[in-house]
Amino acid sequence: MRKLTVAAVVTIAALIAASPTLAQTTATAQVKGADGKDLGLVTLTEAPHGVLLKLELKGLTPGWHAAHFHEKGDCGAPDFKSAGAHVHTAATTVHGLLNPASNDSGDLPNIFANADGSATAEVYSPLVSLKGAGGRPALLDADGSAIVVHANADDHMSQPIGGAGARAACGVIK
Repeated sequence: MRKLTVAAVVTIAALIAASPTLAQTTATAQVKGADGKDLGLVTLTEAPHGVLLKLELKGLTPGWHAAHFHEKGDCGAPDFKSAGAHVHTAATTVHGLLNPASNDSGDLPNIFANADGSATAEVYSPLVSLKGAGGRPALLDADGSAIVVHANADDHMSQPIGGAGARAACGVIK
């Protein structure tokens, strides 16, 4: 009887691990400032129809900040331009969560940093996937991706990045 129980547990565990709908897939991004200082962690969890992000940041300028997924897993300091443009699937990308013509998969809601520079939030994006589920762009593709926090808030309409300003922090998604 014991052999049957152990075999059943092993079989169930193997099925869960092999099934994308049952296995929880996560990734993280250690966020750094332009000076290389650690600004916190973003944890990404694959959901059935998108990705849930948990942001735990510190050392930001108080106020609203845009956050976007960028197309390359490269946070070369100091300006983080090596992270490329936003994650996208179209040759011409239209930015803005509030823009009816938007096709920019890198768009995320703004985050708020408190007076002490800390920002803690959970944000959901139905626009991407960690590994390309549902035909959404994969954050963990061959060249990776990054999460970039900008100096200013995103107005979610104007081009090319909603007035978000300079790239203030960056984390490679792994």
